[in-house]
Amino acid sequence: MSFFAQELIRRKRDGGALTDEELYWLVDGITDGTVTDGQAAAFAMAVFFRDLDARERVTLTQAMTGSGAVLDWGLPGPVLDKHSTGGVGDKVSLILAPLLAACGAYVPMISGRGLGHTGGTLDKLDAIPGYDSRPALDRMRAVVREAGCAIVGQTEELAPADRRLYALRDATGSVESIALIVASILSKKLAEGLDGLVMDVKTGSGAFMPERERAAELGRAIAEVAQGAGLRCTTLITDMDQVLGRTAGNALEVREALDVLRDGRGEPRLIEVTLALARAALELAGVDADPERVLASGEPAERFARMVSALGGPADLLEEPARHLAEAPVQREVPGGEGVVTRVHVRDLGLAVMELGGGRRGESDDIDPAVGLAEVAGLGEPAARLAVVHARDEASAERIGALVQAAFETGEQAPAPSPLVERI
Repeated sequence: MSFFAQELIRRKRDGGALTDEELYWLVDGITDGTVTDGQAAAFAMAVFFRDLDARERVTLTQAMTGSGAVLDWGLPGPVLDKHSTGGVGDKVSLILAPLLAACGAYVPMISGRGLGHTGGTLDKLDAIPGYDSRPALDRMRAVVREAGCAIVGQTEELAPADRRLYALRDATGSVESIALIVASILSKKLAEGLDGLVMDVKTGSGAFMPERERAAELGRAIAEVAQGAGLRCTTLITDMDQVLGRTAGNALEVREALDVLRDGRGEPRLIEVTLALARAALELAGVDADPERVLASGEPAERFARMVSALGGPADLLEEPARHLAEAPVQREVPGGEGVVTRVHVRDLGLAVMELGGGRRGESDDIDPAVGLAEVAGLGEPAARLAVVHARDEASAERIGALVQAAFETGEQAPAPSPLVERI
């Protein structure tokens, strides 16, 4: 059956609902190009202003999932994944994927690059020399089977409608539509052939959606659409009112993740968020494992090393990270003052990393993997030293040091911390 794209757009613009057949037709047209860029962008804008009802959200997501390949694993354990809406210093995926694999799950984790001030998992992995973050589908399958996990980017075969629609949303100011965010995230996750998905929706000053109610709305929407599409899903809201861990910057975050993987020890908030997500994912699959004990065992580190080697990275990354991960030539402490840290403008810290060259202003920009921030102070901690800037030159270190100082507020007593993890 054929429809007129402009009539469907007009109906949605005026607040009407689209049928399942109409939504599938639109997605087919977005995939094969018979729906023009202008029409696809107009559809996205109509959804941005008029939203989709519960049925439409599920149908759009399923249609986008079916626009490409859908994986079928046939593995002896559950296939699980996690998705985060992103935050400054969020290197949880690097720890969680091998941790779940060590607990008996298989994790085909489709990740993305940085979005604005938030770092991207693929950008972190690209700091590892030789690591192929966009392997062919067959290679990805083989790595998941052999190592238990593969953290990679979206392949051309998976949810191609999402790639085109997202680019148009990004160019036309409709990225923030919850209905379209949900369809974008879940179409890729459903295409992975998962048995369970745990969502990590960040809230706070360093998050993509800083307002808690807006973050909770997105979390509930993802869970509802996932369940409507037949995928078990749990959503956690996690706090981003301070950097997660002690580092922000690609090679620096890989180093911090490796340190945690070796023995399960690290910055307490980073460990707590990782374990909360692991427990939620394992609960979805009915896996009886203690992720805290498994993380301390060192087996997740071995899984990570196997994944890196299988995807072209160095076989001795765990043993000799300094040999392989780039290090900035200038490292300068950022002094603070008396008292303790009372507030962190985390988004500004993310922008400081971008200013150093650790993020992209435009899609074609290169990233410097070595630069960033280390030893970042947290709320309630002494304000005498706020961070260590890793930069290419003294001028950059001095300029960014001033930005870092401005991102911290200090006083005599820190406020009560926000809840770190909440399940909705």
